[in-house]
Amino acid sequence: MLKSLRHIFNRCTNNVLTIERLKSGYGKKQVLFDVSLDVKEREIVAIIGPNGCGKSTLLKTICGVIPAWKGDIDFNGHRINNATPAQNVCRGITFAPQGSRVFDELSVAENLEIGGFHLSEKQRRSRTDEILQLFPVLERRLQQEAGRLSGGEQQMLALARVLIPSPKLLMLDEPSLGLAPGLVEEIFAKIAEINSQTGVSILIVEQRVRAVLALSHRVCSLKLGKVALFGNAAELGEDSEKLKQLFL
Repeated sequence: MLKSLRHIFNRCTNNVLTIERLKSGYGKKQVLFDVSLDVKEREIVAIIGPNGCGKSTLLKTICGVIPAWKGDIDFNGHRINNATPAQNVCRGITFAPQGSRVFDELSVAENLEIGGFHLSEKQRRSRTDEILQLFPVLERRLQQEAGRLSGGEQQMLALARVLIPSPKLLMLDEPSLGLAPGLVEEIFAKIAEINSQTGVSILIVEQRVRAVLALSHRVCSLKLGKVALFGNAAELGEDSEKLKQLFL
């Protein structure tokens, strides 16, 4: 089903994000080594690779959770090296990290409000109404505690929350983590719908490689913190031998 969705995507040549020779890490430990890639308007780019290769570190560096040591991060033509996460949200970059998806003790409505922390009350209400059209299951549970939602519904809420600020770039870190196989396809179909309906560019880290390749336009494979391959996602999905090499 996901392969059949690819034809609905509109491609554009304008870069939303351009990364050149990026170096980053934690403390004295370098994790990323001269990573370069770009994300175009309305495009989905997958980040794949073995555990510990730097996938999550890359997203955290882009959004400002950890500092960029060297290299350039340009978003919509502006250098954003070491901007704070809050500044990047205001610019149009949102990030859904892996693991804890929602604020359990808050209601669905309150979780969505947090997504629009920098917006006026009127803007938040307007954006919430728009986003709920993409997530009708959440509209029926606005007053329910988020922690009482199913795993799939919590992931839907996490996606909805990061869409409230009207991002130009949405970054997702393993949105399928901990979900049953049937829910994974549902979540991936929703991500494709978000891309199609809103036009937001998406940079997605995912361990379910074939599923994310079917969803994406291009793919960047990392290995030991370096770019091992950056190219067409569909072509890589059809090359089983190349996929094996990238994960050895």
